[in-house]
Amino acid sequence: MELSSFTRTRARRVLLAAVPVAIATAVLGGGVAQGAVPVSFAISNVPFKISATTLDGTGFSQYAGVAYEKGGTSNPAPDLVHPVAIANIKSATLANLCQSIVMDTELGKVGLLINAGTAPGKPAEASDLQIAMTDLKGTATFSNIRIGVDASTVNTAVKGDQGDFAMDSDKIVIDGLQQESWSTSASTFKLTDLHLQVTDGTECF
Repeated sequence: MELSSFTRTRARRVLLAAVPVAIATAVLGGGVAQGAVPVSFAISNVPFKISATTLDGTGFSQYAGVAYEKGGTSNPAPDLVHPVAIANIKSATLANLCQSIVMDTELGKVGLLINAGTAPGKPAEASDLQIAMTDLKGTATFSNIRIGVDASTVNTAVKGDQGDFAMDSDKIVIDGLQQESWSTSASTFKLTDLHLQVTDGTECF
């Protein structure tokens, strides 16, 4: 018997949440489902990259979600909706943090490059961090991980939808972090030794 559309969508979301380190864009492309948890603000139409030599965090959860461009929350056009993996981290430090944004303009490619946490022993710091990502690479170590937990019962303050597949852990460490995202938010974000510069399109990776 052919699977229903709802069942196929659920299966895609299960697959998405089960691959915490190498999230495939092809999987994300089929991961938008009715009821998927949205990012809490309208996003721009410009994705960005983040890298760090090490992310060290506590209180981690991840589940499927969507990010909307402005005007996309009511009967949105498909190009205004972006399937994402939503990651929550209660407290995190990021050594050698880099963030890059590149846009095509009448002057050619113009970029914004931000570096912070570059001094030894002085990483960037964030609390109540939430990231809406489409791709994540690195070497990840989880402590007390739970895979397959109901998204509405994850161990972070922000949670997903009841019945959705999720994972959480007490601690997460990612070495060689490379991430492509639509949004990042935090209650506090301390950028030690901040350096912001306009570039001709230089990216973090």
